[in-house]
Amino acid sequence: MKAYTNATVLDGLGNTYENAVVLIDSEKIIGVGENISVPADAETIDCEGRYLTPGIIDVHTHLGVHESGVGVEGQDFNETSKPLTPHIRALDAINPREKGFEDARECGVTTVQVMPGSANVIGGEMVVLKTAGHVVDEMVIRNPSGMKGAFGENPKRVYSGRSVSPMTRMGIAALMRETLMKAQDYKKKKENGEIKDRDLGMEQLLPVLDREIPLRTHAHRADDILTAIRIAKEFNIELTIEHCTEGHLIPEHVAEAGVQVSVGPTMSTRSKVELADKGFETLAVLDEHDVPVSITTDHPVIGIEYLVTSAVNAVKAGMNREAAFRAITSQAARHIGVEERVGSLEEGKDADLVLWTKHPFDAYTDVVETVINGETVFRREG
Repeated sequence: MKAYTNATVLDGLGNTYENAVVLIDSEKIIGVGENISVPADAETIDCEGRYLTPGIIDVHTHLGVHESGVGVEGQDFNETSKPLTPHIRALDAINPREKGFEDARECGVTTVQVMPGSANVIGGEMVVLKTAGHVVDEMVIRNPSGMKGAFGENPKRVYSGRSVSPMTRMGIAALMRETLMKAQDYKKKKENGEIKDRDLGMEQLLPVLDREIPLRTHAHRADDILTAIRIAKEFNIELTIEHCTEGHLIPEHVAEAGVQVSVGPTMSTRSKVELADKGFETLAVLDEHDVPVSITTDHPVIGIEYLVTSAVNAVKAGMNREAAFRAITSQAARHIGVEERVGSLEEGKDADLVLWTKHPFDAYTDVVETVINGETVFRREG
């Protein structure tokens, strides 16, 4: 048992506790607050007034499948052999020894969602995992956590040069609908016992149709966002919008659709036409319209070490400070469907926490210690 004492605790839900205690036993949190009794046999860590928070969460990354500093050998995130690959799984390509995981731990990121890239209209399954471990299967906390979809320029760019559909936005939407219709037909045949030869891609789309996992769709432009919403309504599937770069242009429509959104990587350059209206004000506008919003680096597009910096920039652009912090903690956990385990400092949740020298949003703060499942996975020298 460990007791972190004399800390300023930000619980990830909007509450701040002064001179507080966080008590952990084995892999779980068993107490948080200002009036927590510390058992005599507990190992006590005096935080000396420093800040203690939940582990930080990045909801949209390519950690381990697009390895930092490796080159083409480490680029296992886009299976571009064909535009429809619902049968693939990000889990099968993750290298837990990739440098990015170490970077994540050093900056307080304890949970990430890893997904295929956005070259394909349907790109395959994604997974949520902790950022510490040597065997990826032991790091997983939700698998699968979604099915990747993509609208806009990326599928067009990859396949139009081959004279293969999709070559237009119409083609992307048509392929998405056609594949979901085939999955519906496959589901009916399976329920009637008519399937003789199983199809892995169709099998992995069934949880999408049954609303067990969402379709998480790459969409930057406002028209692409609305196309994704339109198709989700047609097939009655759960949807999240990933990137949502022009979400500030249609906030009422996004709010009415009831979708969760991740925004980023806003610190990137305007490297393509879809990013012309990129800005941190998108987060502020969506939050003002009560859209559940998370922040992402899309690592390695922007290094995961800049996730907290992205949240700070959102505050500078007008986003509520507490909402920005929830966007990388409790709301981020909700976005990826693991809010029962991580995202806030509460009794019964995983003992994932970060000790900071100052408030996480302070420009001069440092991570002192990162803890995952009750074990210290990073400690700053000195």
